[in-house]
Amino acid sequence: MMLRFKYLLPIMAAFSLIFSIRYVVLADQTKPKKEPLIEPTRSTFNSPLAGSGIIEPITETISVGSPVTGVVEAVFVEVGDDVQENQPLFKIDDRHLQAELLVRKANLATAEATLAKWRALPRPEELPISEAKVAEIKSLLEDAKDHLSRAERGRTGGAIPEEEYSRRRYNVATIQQQLARAEAELHLLREGAWKPDIQTAEAAVFAAQAQVKVIETEIERHLIRARSKGKILQKNIRKGEYINLNGNNSLILMGDISTLHIRVDIDEADIGRFSPELIGKAFTRGANKIETPIRFVRIEPNVVPKRSLTGAGSERVDTRVLQIIYKVDQAHPKLYVGQQVDVYLGKE
Repeated sequence: MMLRFKYLLPIMAAFSLIFSIRYVVLADQTKPKKEPLIEPTRSTFNSPLAGSGIIEPITETISVGSPVTGVVEAVFVEVGDDVQENQPLFKIDDRHLQAELLVRKANLATAEATLAKWRALPRPEELPISEAKVAEIKSLLEDAKDHLSRAERGRTGGAIPEEEYSRRRYNVATIQQQLARAEAELHLLREGAWKPDIQTAEAAVFAAQAQVKVIETEIERHLIRARSKGKILQKNIRKGEYINLNGNNSLILMGDISTLHIRVDIDEADIGRFSPELIGKAFTRGANKIETPIRFVRIEPNVVPKRSLTGAGSERVDTRVLQIIYKVDQAHPKLYVGQQVDVYLGKE
């Protein structure tokens, strides 16, 4: 028994020594590097200038809103539709305006009828009446003058009293005044409407036309149209929804994607290295990377804060960037508006 314990301890010590040596040797070895799940993009340029970019339409992304509140009566487009300039996109309920338009048009018709009435004067059927009245008074005047002449002859012979003579004389004067009035009324009738009356009626017509135009314009504002051609990229509106101007007014996003642009952010520290003559390439992120050459379009000469693109409400400004617009030379079906790309600029 003592002999067995005598050899056990040296054997255990030997095993511990071998285990320690093996552990030290293995721990000293360099661990193999793991290959990345997605291979990062690498520039082929000498002294490259890098920046992140966002793909956008040539027109930039157009956010279509509504100038009025109300219930959506109809939506005429779907995502992916190509639209032309002035093509209707959606319509806001305008029944109250249509009813108001009927009232305004009725007022316009009344004003136009009044103006036509003034311009049509004198009425043809009124002239014979006035002319006959003048002729009648002339006849009465001739008769009164005849009676006055007889009274003058009878007055000298004492056959007619002075009182009768005076009555006939005043009667002639009265009839003469009636004739003058009738002739003046006939002249006024023949002259037609008074110019200020016509001007007043014309002003009333103009005011009524303006009121109709106001309602028609308001009705047109309830029909939202595309102000330029492009493709519908996103639709955030549905029939029956109520539009509130205090809420999200980006009801439809659209843009002309026949040509794609890339808005590249160049860090302010690298602005001095940038030149429009640099050749550019853009690489999509993730698996199955797409490489596309890009061509310089313009510089937006306003250095702006760069924001992280997480979409969170707590986005932070970490630096300022100069935004450069590049054109995608070769269109690719896997390039989408809003997609982030890595951009490298340099010389071959």
